[in-house]
This record gives sequence, C-alpha cells and structure tokens, in this order.
Amino acid sequence: MNIILNGAAGVMGQKVVAAIEEAAGCTLVAGVSPEYDACEACGTYKTIAEYTGEADMVIDFSHHSATAELLAYCKEHKLPVVIATTGQTEEERAMITEAASEIPVFFSGNMSIGIAVTCELAKKAALAFPDADIEIVEAHHNRKLDVPSGTALMVANSVKEARDEANFVIGRHEAGKRQKQDIGIHSLRMGNVVGIHEVMITTGRETITIKHEAHDRALFADGAIAAARFLADKPAGMYNMQEMMR
Repeated sequence: MNIILNGAAGVMGQKVVAAIEEAAGCTLVAGVSPEYDACEACGTYKTIAEYTGEADMVIDFSHHSATAELLAYCKEHKLPVVIATTGQTEEERAMITEAASEIPVFFSGNMSIGIAVTCELAKKAALAFPDADIEIVEAHHNRKLDVPSGTALMVANSVKEARDEANFVIGRHEAGKRQKQDIGIHSLRMGNVVGIHEVMITTGRETITIKHEAHDRALFADGAIAAARFLADKPAGMYNMQEMMR
C-alpha cells in the first residue's frame, strides 16, 4: 500500500513515518509538510497538490485548516483518506461528510483501539444505569489547541447513543443544580500528558470508572495504519473505529 502522509513534519507525523517503515506491505511515497525536510525516506512536498505520483491511501495528521485542500485532492484522485486530525469546524465536518459520498473516509477523534473499547464500555454503562450521573474528564499536554478533545467528544457521543436527551456541559463554570441529562466534559492541559480520558458513572450508591491512558503517541500511528488497511477495499462512505472493530 503506497501512502501519502499529510502532516509529516509534526510530532505525530514523525511517529507515523516510523510506523510505516516498520509495517509490512506499506510504503511512504510522499511526506507533505510546509517544511521540506520532514521525511528523508520519501519525496517531500509543501502541499499535497504538488505530489503527482501513484498512491493508494492518504493519512492525515496535519491541521484541520487543511481540510478543504486535503479533500479536494483525495476526491480528484479517488483516494481513500484516514483523517486523524481533530478540531474541525462545523463547516469542515460538513466537507468531510460530503466527501464520503464520493470516496472512502475514515474519520475518528482518536486512533486508539483502546479508546474505541472505552466508548463501547461507556455506552453499555449508560444503558445499564439510565439514571446515573455521567462526567468525563480528559487531560492532555499544555500545547493542545482544541477543547474539549476530539476523543472526549467521541466518548460523550457514545453515551448519547444510549441517552437521546443527553446535554453536553463543557467546562461547567456557572452556579446551579446539575440537570438530570447533563454529561459534564472537563478539560485539563498540563505538562507533556499524552492523553488521559476518564468516564465516571455514578448512581449515588455506586460508581463505575472507565479510564484510558495513552503512554506513547506511537499507538495512534499504529491505529492509523490499521485504519488504512481496513479502508483500502471499502466503497465510498464514512467509517470509524467502532466499525473497524466489528
């Protein structure tokens, strides 16, 4: 599988470069980054549009502001794309949804299989305890831009599948009684934390805590490659981690 990596110079991009080099049957044919020296093992390009060679897949670990350019290229060349970038605006999310009508798109707020399991467990707990209070706490390094994390929203949306009336309360900061259907989402930014996501389901008589902690960003690179393998033979449509696990 010949892979174009969009965002090759970033911290995660470099993890993906290393993971592709170790992955059987995978070849990095183009590293895209404003910095030309992003990848010594392949051709390097400032923009994805500059690459005119053959490819089978695009993996994106760049920035959400590149969404329009990324999708235009993938649609033009009929290439599947794994979007591992987070923080998209509503307009950018609409672009992704539209692109999925033409090409296979794997879109996930987190590339960790462990997080996919966390989402499933949170959903099951919400179904088992329909009256429980549910709060989500996420922690990341002090350089992360989006709040809350895309992963926290993934978990919250999994809970919402079990509770149609769920209301996300992001960073509760006003006085007042907690409402029955509130799902609190709280963000911590500190040091070099890779990623911690904790879900607390409390009935008043008992508490279930589901916690996932990432120790090495390489796990997200491994997940992205697994997603690319999964996407390779799929028709146009939107895919995610939960579907990959089924």
